[in-house]
Amino acid sequence: MKITIFGTGYVGLSLAVLLAQHNEVVAVDIIKSKVEKINKKESPIVDAEIQDFLTHKNLDLFATVDPEEALKGCELVIIATPTDYDPNTNKFNTGSVEAVLKTVSQYRPGVDVVIKSTIPVGYTEKLRRLGFENVLFSPEFLREGSALKDNLYPSRIIVGENSERARNFANLLLEGAIKKDVPILLTGPTEAEAIKLFSNGSVQSKY
Repeated sequence: MKITIFGTGYVGLSLAVLLAQHNEVVAVDIIKSKVEKINKKESPIVDAEIQDFLTHKNLDLFATVDPEEALKGCELVIIATPTDYDPNTNKFNTGSVEAVLKTVSQYRPGVDVVIKSTIPVGYTEKLRRLGFENVLFSPEFLREGSALKDNLYPSRIIVGENSERARNFANLLLEGAIKKDVPILLTGPTEAEAIKLFSNGSVQSKY
């Protein structure tokens, strides 16, 4: 399967490395220096497991700044772009997610899209009302600096839809993981968003 991942921070890059063990993965970033490092098998972020996998594992991973190239023929898109919380507006900045969705609609309309960025409660339903029926949300529970380790040994896998495509995505994550005895929870989209936001406020539940 060809998977395109937008964003090469600790969420996006750890997922890219995890999934590139068994799939063709193209990572997209707007920062050329990060793309060049990844293609040289150098991690642009501090994560020992990511660097180890880039150095020693046979990964089908390529990085680019060209979204059109990345989306050509892909069967799944993952969005892991920054959605920083703005305390002044009391909102998450979802502009990067919407920009990616616009790009996907232009070059690969109808392909399934999984959002891994942190988003507000109710955001997925809002997107679907706007016509983005192909969008799913799956919360991440990763620590900066050990993101790949947390993907290899997940505490649980949650996808915000009870459907075949949601289970297929969960199974993709499980396929790349070392720990296989992992609870898979298929919930409603709003419930999945709430689980993520509540987990951010609790160290115990997050990890």
